[in-house]
Amino acid sequence: MADLVAGCVAAGVGQVGLWREQVTEYGLEKTAMLVEDAGLAVTSLCRGGFFNRDDWYDENRRAIDEAAALGAPVLVLVSGGLPAGSRDIDGARAHVGDAIGELVPHALEAGVQLAIEPLHPMFASDRCVVSSLGQALDIAAPFPPVAVGAVVDTYHVWWDDQVWAQIERAGLEGRIACFQAADWITPLPEGVLLGRGLPGEGCVELRRFREAVDAAGYTGPVEVEVFHADLWARPGAEILAATVAAYDAHVA
Repeated sequence: MADLVAGCVAAGVGQVGLWREQVTEYGLEKTAMLVEDAGLAVTSLCRGGFFNRDDWYDENRRAIDEAAALGAPVLVLVSGGLPAGSRDIDGARAHVGDAIGELVPHALEAGVQLAIEPLHPMFASDRCVVSSLGQALDIAAPFPPVAVGAVVDTYHVWWDDQVWAQIERAGLEGRIACFQAADWITPLPEGVLLGRGLPGEGCVELRRFREAVDAAGYTGPVEVEVFHADLWARPGAEILAATVAAYDAHVA
């Protein structure tokens, strides 16, 4: 965490998205102080959700509190897959909406927006039964936009021919909580979650997505996700410099 913050400051990157595992490892209060002292803004905290687990309620309340302590306006929700032994995906999606409804009062009190992130359909069974931006917006619809929005993560939604209309819809509803630019490398590595190379190395029309969220009225930060074992093996400052250069070339 200290290396991340120092690297961002040195590179002139003024905002950073954080993950709960690393925050917990370093310490919540220490992380909040480190980021604040460095003058960085936390764009989002990832992740809450996993509503198929028995402890989802208490765990998500803790995640909301952690986001608030870090000054993160958004808590990214990965909704979770099917409950053990179940094939009822419709019921699982309905449960996601019910669960979010139970969390909304606490999120509003904390000033944290819950952001439903759709994941690629290949993750529906074990990680996320919400597979499209349209599904995410349908689940968010009963709740005020200040409380519940959606994540536009290019890695997960680039395949969807309805995504452009859904981005426009999300903008009209004021529900684009977070925009994440991540490229899809083919063939995917064995660990498919680690198939996100540098922007421009894959097949996603990243600039088209950035232009679409801009046109939809989104004015928030752009988070760039780079998940790849070969990249992670390189020095952090080198990865960050390559990411900034690739963002300028293929997203901005």
